[in-house]
Amino acid sequence: MNKEISVKEASILIDNHAEAVFLDVREDSELAICRIEGSQHIPMAEITERYEALPREVPLLVFCHHGMRSLHVVQYLEARGFNNAINLAGGIHAWATEVDPNMNKY
Repeated sequence: MNKEISVKEASILIDNHAEAVFLDVREDSELAICRIEGSQHIPMAEITERYEALPREVPLLVFCHHGMRSLHVVQYLEARGFNNAINLAGGIHAWATEVDPNMNKY
């Protein structure tokens, strides 16, 4: 079962100062266009080498541009015991559309 959270629900977590980590799995070139402030960045291609450094005790909200790459990362992490990995539905594009309309889109 794949877990997803909407961008609206994720923004409420931030507004309520809930402990959660946003994990951006986009490429560096995409990060240069826009970012969710405070998110951790590990490009998808580096997850296999760097996933053990990720937190397991707080929600880990994984996102990319539209939510497909991050879904694969969530599945990868779940297979390695990360029960806290959650896909951000619609990715940063949905975030820019629904949460932060001033954010650059691509």
